[in-house]
Amino acid sequence: MITLYGVPRSRSLRVSWTLEELGLEWQYQFINFSKGDSRHPDFLAVNPCGKVPALIDNDYVITESAAIALFLAEKYGEGRLLPKAGSDASALHHKWVSFITCELEQPLWTIGKHKFAIPEELRLEAMFKVAKWEFDKAAAIAELWLPDTEFLLGDELSIADILLGHTLLWATRFEQDIPPKLAAYRDRITARKAMANALEKEEAGAA
Repeated sequence: MITLYGVPRSRSLRVSWTLEELGLEWQYQFINFSKGDSRHPDFLAVNPCGKVPALIDNDYVITESAAIALFLAEKYGEGRLLPKAGSDASALHHKWVSFITCELEQPLWTIGKHKFAIPEELRLEAMFKVAKWEFDKAAAIAELWLPDTEFLLGDELSIADILLGHTLLWATRFEQDIPPKLAAYRDRITARKAMANALEKEEAGAA
């Protein structure tokens, strides 16, 4: 049994989306931060960081959204969602995964931290201007790199697409400016049935 711990529309959506693309059976465990679920000893035993997502596959525990998605694709994908290891396409995929998580997402998490995540006395209004500058710079690079194909690696969906699609949704919610090619890509990639199913299951689990 696969159990995903998460919060709807958070980074756990990347994992639930991956699970749905792979057609796997999974159950959802909503972590209600406002009620202190993230500090409960049972959850801290799963992820001592007290963050989502976390996933248990039978008895194996893994955390960090990109790592979980890659793990699932490697274990259950049977050639789906990942290019062949050692190929040029795999190198390109590594580049996109690193860029998305380290450059494009980082300023969005800065916004999130200073909106709600860190203690109120540590939040700085000035960080929103810094984060926007950083995001605009990264988004311009992503716009430049984005190919004219349906997906980042051509005709096949990859984990990098799931990560980028989710990150752009997050940017939209945080009211960031998204260049036109990236915006069209966001709309196309997030219209997938698997993404809608994932979000529906997460929201139902949190209701």
